[in-house]
Amino acid sequence: MISLRKLTISPDTQLQNLGWDWMLGQDTLPYLANEVVVVQAEEADAYYDAVNELFEMFVTAGQHIIDGNRFAEMGIPANLVELIKLSWDDDRHIHLYGRFDLAGGIDGRPIKLIEFNADTATCLPETAVVQYAHLKANGLDDSQQFNAVFETLTGQFEELLAVNPDLQPTLLLSAIRDFPEDDTNVALLGEAAREAGFDIEFDFIDNVEFSAEEGIFWQNPKNGQFEKLDFWFKLVPWESIAEDEPELVKLLTEIVRKRLAVVLNPAYTLLFQSKYILKILWDLYPNHPLLLETDTKPLAGKACVEKVLFGREGANIRIINMDGSERLAADGDYGDYPKIYQQYVEFPQDSEGHTYQAGVFYAGEACGLGFRRGGLILDNKAGFVGHVIN
Repeated sequence: MISLRKLTISPDTQLQNLGWDWMLGQDTLPYLANEVVVVQAEEADAYYDAVNELFEMFVTAGQHIIDGNRFAEMGIPANLVELIKLSWDDDRHIHLYGRFDLAGGIDGRPIKLIEFNADTATCLPETAVVQYAHLKANGLDDSQQFNAVFETLTGQFEELLAVNPDLQPTLLLSAIRDFPEDDTNVALLGEAAREAGFDIEFDFIDNVEFSAEEGIFWQNPKNGQFEKLDFWFKLVPWESIAEDEPELVKLLTEIVRKRLAVVLNPAYTLLFQSKYILKILWDLYPNHPLLLETDTKPLAGKACVEKVLFGREGANIRIINMDGSERLAADGDYGDYPKIYQQYVEFPQDSEGHTYQAGVFYAGEACGLGFRRGGLILDNKAGFVGHVIN
């Protein structure tokens, strides 16, 4: 059983004191729980070690996919393959950050990889700032949390500047219009980049201009002039760009090839984002203690979870019983993608039957823990629960 601890004082005042007033909006705080998961120090250490090991395994799997030209199996759009190879083969294209979703790790259960949100991971503000402020509001010390997300992200941006000295430290951060939660995630990344030495601008992706000969441009509303920026972060999935904006893929391929800009996260993160990599990992590391058996067909005699290769927030997931019958299913917009089948594992639960999935951010190293709480399938209604180290 999950152990919870009540933290009754809201973090509102602490967020204001930190200068993070923008986080007090309607899309961030209402689903923050007033209790936290109690984590033992050795459990926090185990999450850290597991995620660092998993990332190395993902890199090995990525090289395996490229060497074997297995992009089609992965569901990778053909028009992205060249850009994936360009960014993979150039170490200046750093993977900025992602979030590993994990079962277990507490309540005596082994840690198991569920998936890696490598491209457009959210829950950054909740993990990096809100749960920290919640801890401080209740008189606890920040050493009682596995949470260095903001500092580690800042370090990643510093590293980007160090390995790209030929580019200007100008960063444009873009999300899709009318998604306020995305805006807060992008704003946090912008704060980390600013601290690292970047000049930053924000704009929605439909306002960004791309040129295969000159690079990426933003129109400054103050003077109407188009200004070139040498780094671009997009909280827009690569597979969506490839499917909906094929001309943009062509432009970005030329922009990266000619060193006109660095795009974050790089295109190769789609290799990690595709859930087909869960099968590749099982093939490369059979019976690894951090992995769950995964195949392209239901697992004979075992309960399993049917997932689409590119799905988000629990959409289009089916839980299948040992006898092949359906236990639970979630609708969604991703049903046309191919599917994989991952061995089912029970998530830890609290006394009220809520399930808990650990999320551990990775930004050059494992850097922060938080939990999502909900039902058997964690969808976009799942809550965020912070943690305290006992």
